[in-house]
Amino acid sequence: MARPVKITSDTPCDIGPMLQERYGVDLVPLHVTMNDREYLDGVNITNDMIYENWEKTGSLPKTSAVSVGEYEEFFKSFTDQGYDVIHISLGSGLSVTHQNAVMAAEEVPGVYVIDSRSLSTGIGLLVCEAGERAKKGMDAQTIQAEVEALTLKNSASFILDTLDFLHAGGRCSSLAHMGANLMSIKPSIKVLNEQNGNMTVGKKYFGKLKKCIIAYIHDQLADRTDIVRDRIFITHSGFPQEDILWMKAEVEKYGPWGEIIVTTAGCTISSHCGPGCMGVLFLTK
Repeated sequence: MARPVKITSDTPCDIGPMLQERYGVDLVPLHVTMNDREYLDGVNITNDMIYENWEKTGSLPKTSAVSVGEYEEFFKSFTDQGYDVIHISLGSGLSVTHQNAVMAAEEVPGVYVIDSRSLSTGIGLLVCEAGERAKKGMDAQTIQAEVEALTLKNSASFILDTLDFLHAGGRCSSLAHMGANLMSIKPSIKVLNEQNGNMTVGKKYFGKLKKCIIAYIHDQLADRTDIVRDRIFITHSGFPQEDILWMKAEVEKYGPWGEIIVTTAGCTISSHCGPGCMGVLFLTK
């Protein structure tokens, strides 16, 4: 008889408490260092703390990976209870978290690590797929094989209100940063699954943020026949509820959807993109 399966992931999967509970997912937090103090993503630091510190000091926190030892301890807490573990990691092109998780799995039998090749709810989509399979009683090896096959069918992209955070973090040149500010450019960012989560600049939008977001949603969803419509995520780094409502209404125009899930990006993601970032994320056929 197959052992029961526990689904785990890194905090940058951004799935939110509802889906964590639905699939019994446990998350291991990345480290965030701000003003010489270390925090744990999703535990004792919030996006607002990061944004407030940016306004006061003009400095951003540093994020760092989970260590091999931390992963070993985390995995053993479940395998010791008789579980096999499916761990879906932050894309290996973005962080050494995947490599560290693989190294830990080599020391803890019964752990199967999947490179999401993505970030944020691009990881979350795969967590949901793994969770659905675990609920059906599939064994860990079958889940690993089926979910790994989905990693190249994962559409993850975002639109940014500002390049300030990317520039401050060294991920955007001064020239591009200045040009975007002068011309009111709102760039979109596309996650490259085939490059294990590395990102590239996509279409650039011009004008007020709301207008740009509406155009971005249209470009992502209009006239698409290749989208898996079971679920779609709207993930953002901090918008008021009234903005979330019109964003959701825009996405609904391109339905039907099994469910539209709105989540807030955690500190690992938000410390790089800043406030005013949102994306629509979904699987393709």
